[in-house]
Amino acid sequence: MNPFQKNDSKETLFLPVSTEEVPPRPPSFPKKSSPKICGSNYPLSIVFIVVNEFCERFSYYGMKAVLTLYFLYFLHWSENTSTSVYHAFSSLCYFTPILGAAIADSWLGKFKTIIYLSLVYVLGHVIKSMGALPILGGQMLHTVLSMVGLSLIALGTGGIKPCVAAFGGDQFEEKHAEERTRYFSVFYLSINAGSLISTFVTPMLRGDVQCFGKDCYALAFGVPGLLMLIALVVFAMGSKLYRKPPPEGNILNQVVKCIWFAISSRFKNDSGDNPKREHWLDWAAEKYPKQLIMDVKALTRVLFLYIPLPMFWALLDQQGSRWTLQATRMNGNLGFFVLQPDQMQVLNPFLVLIFIPLFDLVIYRLVSKCGINFTSLRKMAVGMILACLAFAVAAAVEIKINEMAPHQPDSQEIFLQVLNLADDEVKVTVLGNDNNTLLAESIKSFQNMPHYSKLHLKTKSQNFHFQLKYHNVSVYTEHSVEEKIWYTLIIREDGESISSMMVKDEENKTTNGMTAMRFVNTLHEEVNVSLGTDAPLIVDEDYGVSAYRTVQRGEYPAVHCRTKNEDFSLNLGLIDFGAVYLFVITNRTNQGPQAWKMEYIPANKMSIAWQLPQYALVTAGEVMFSVTGLEFSYSQAPSSMKSVLQAAWLLTVAVGNIIVLIVAQFSGLAQWAEFILFSCLLLVVCLIFSIMGYYYVPLKPGDVQGSADKQTPQIQGNMINLETKKTKF
Repeated sequence: MNPFQKNDSKETLFLPVSTEEVPPRPPSFPKKSSPKICGSNYPLSIVFIVVNEFCERFSYYGMKAVLTLYFLYFLHWSENTSTSVYHAFSSLCYFTPILGAAIADSWLGKFKTIIYLSLVYVLGHVIKSMGALPILGGQMLHTVLSMVGLSLIALGTGGIKPCVAAFGGDQFEEKHAEERTRYFSVFYLSINAGSLISTFVTPMLRGDVQCFGKDCYALAFGVPGLLMLIALVVFAMGSKLYRKPPPEGNILNQVVKCIWFAISSRFKNDSGDNPKREHWLDWAAEKYPKQLIMDVKALTRVLFLYIPLPMFWALLDQQGSRWTLQATRMNGNLGFFVLQPDQMQVLNPFLVLIFIPLFDLVIYRLVSKCGINFTSLRKMAVGMILACLAFAVAAAVEIKINEMAPHQPDSQEIFLQVLNLADDEVKVTVLGNDNNTLLAESIKSFQNMPHYSKLHLKTKSQNFHFQLKYHNVSVYTEHSVEEKIWYTLIIREDGESISSMMVKDEENKTTNGMTAMRFVNTLHEEVNVSLGTDAPLIVDEDYGVSAYRTVQRGEYPAVHCRTKNEDFSLNLGLIDFGAVYLFVITNRTNQGPQAWKMEYIPANKMSIAWQLPQYALVTAGEVMFSVTGLEFSYSQAPSSMKSVLQAAWLLTVAVGNIIVLIVAQFSGLAQWAEFILFSCLLLVVCLIFSIMGYYYVPLKPGDVQGSADKQTPQIQGNMINLETKKTKF
């Protein structure tokens, strides 16, 4: 199998190209004989390149794995803003390779381009890590540092993307073409290995390590930055071993100029005085060689098929944004292991490494034995359909999550629950403005309420009257409430009688899936509760109510607490995904202070394992679409145009991310509806692509290369015949 079939599952790689006639190729660089690995034909220099690629991919994908949650939890952006910025960054990473290729081909050469832009890359990581330090300034400074850091990272990773793989290919002599083929397979393996390990490790650094009392985003960004520094050092260490070809000239620039000259000449000579041309690119014949024009003609046929491709990338790249946000509302406890939401992304590179040999060695061969002509375009269309199904499954999962989630109060509604901390039963009656009974129930001492009660308001804000019957005493009190708010009415002893206080609960206490808790202190002295390395949570004496504190999921058997006179520990038990807890600190026994636990909002019920089908479907689609797409592109364009095709392929990825950015900002749809929208859009695009492919006639290698000494009318005539023929897709 052609190794370049594999190299876009995680990355699209630029290949060494021959520019043939335009521009004239510089003299060949000296044939430098590099030391070999253990007496083989593999140059020792490729070891440094492969290790460099592993570290760089670890750096990029490790940083990107935690990026969405950093926006959401650290910068406190909304889900839509977090998604939009994530995809804007991804898009920029696929625009900058054009700049990197131009610098390498026209100015610095591949080696210097990799060195200089790697320095920019490392600087971006340093600035990005500084933007995750809570002690360094406020949110505005963090945002500025993050944006500057991400911009430099995008320039660095995009700039070296078209250079590293091709530079590795340059290390081989032409007589060692077979070894070069195997090198690209190893190179691709290093990409996926770096991605696989980093997307598993960096979420652990974020969630399992506490720094400054919170998730350690600075460490999660710092370690990838360190790996990028190692990548740069390793690459520089091999400097004396490399064969360094000089800049070859930018063929992309020649293609753009040729197309522009043809279009402008066509409109300048629209008077009809000049003879008609068979093809619009023939208007460039006055300035550009025939071979270049032929190559550009072959190129434009493939580029026409690229038009629908961005929609596929729009779906594929949401694994790190929308799907990660979906995972935050699911339960990551698998029994034998607890998965962080951003660790689910590890499924993609893991499944890629399984699916590529599975499809190549098993599925495609079985299809072929069944007598089905499974062409490249058909594989790409099936890949699109699989991605459609993946998003349909994601929508079904999202609907189920919403069904299990607590409902939110609507306009002129509130949610109310009553917490009875008195030593006996209390009957609670809620009266409206007209003294009509809205709620009446008897609540036992320290009774766990199963749910909030919904109360309707006549206006946006309203006063409710409460009648509390305790023993033989009736207490009347009044509390003001506002619509769309959650409230807790806390009843407490007050001498021989009782009193109450209304506490406003936060609208979204779980902050998108994280666990939250608060404390009520019934002791007569202030209590400091230490949760992790964060500053202690201070709970005032005599029924003081603390603020909410978000914590990691886990067991909390001995939480250290301190009063002015003593230290003690509280057993909080299991704090589960997405739940909200209230702990009442009491001292009603001779065993010292204890915590009574009440679950406001239940934990996430739906297992994160339900995301596995959508990941399997979209990864299978990626293997069929992306890998096959590059193979098809290479077979349909002349060798001098391969770098241009790589640039165009990368641009389709960039445009796909822009589509997600636009939809996230302006659609205003519920998340499940947005998933359905993307699925339907790709289905329509798949239909369009199928129609385009139905009328596309694949070219044979002889047709692709052409011959410069053929007469132009003959060539044009053949092209016309090819385009008017019809073959089944």
